[in-house]
Amino acid sequence: MALTKVENLRPTKKEISRGAWTPKEDRKLAEAVKIHGPKLWKAIATTTGLNRCGKSCRLRWMNYLRPNIKRGSMSDQEEDLILRLHKLLGNRWSLIAGRLPGRTDNEIKNYWKYHLSKKIDKSNEGISSKEEDSTSEELMREKINPSNFNVTGSDEDSKISFDLDDFFDFSNENPSTLEWVGKFVEFGGVD
Repeated sequence: MALTKVENLRPTKKEISRGAWTPKEDRKLAEAVKIHGPKLWKAIATTTGLNRCGKSCRLRWMNYLRPNIKRGSMSDQEEDLILRLHKLLGNRWSLIAGRLPGRTDNEIKNYWKYHLSKKIDKSNEGISSKEEDSTSEELMREKINPSNFNVTGSDEDSKISFDLDDFFDFSNENPSTLEWVGKFVEFGGVD
């Protein structure tokens, strides 16, 4: 059956299945994606008879059923890369996941939230005890020291620039995995 927009086949809110996916539903979804590709999720949901919404089907495929998903614990290299990318990109999980083949943005976000952020908090505890000894005025001067920033342009469009090599040490990485860093810096980085 060809996938088209089919509004009259869509289940009502009462008919939509909720909760855990069954192995039978997983097989139906995997077969539909194999035939039609990972697109038109609303149509896949209605034509396969899953009684699930399109978003649920898309998330199930993206986070659990895709064949190239890497399962298991994170390696030290992956942890290190996540930490450095988070420092550079912030909470842009899909961009970070794009640099870790086989890992999903949801998995990386959860790993950050429940493992890495706690490691960072523990390592910063020693730093915070040192900061308590200093006065708040000294801390503010240290943080706002103009020598720490290279500000260019007028007040309206000023941006803080820094040398990427000094900011991150990518010396232990394969150069082919770092092509994106050059492109990122070349195109102006994060707005």
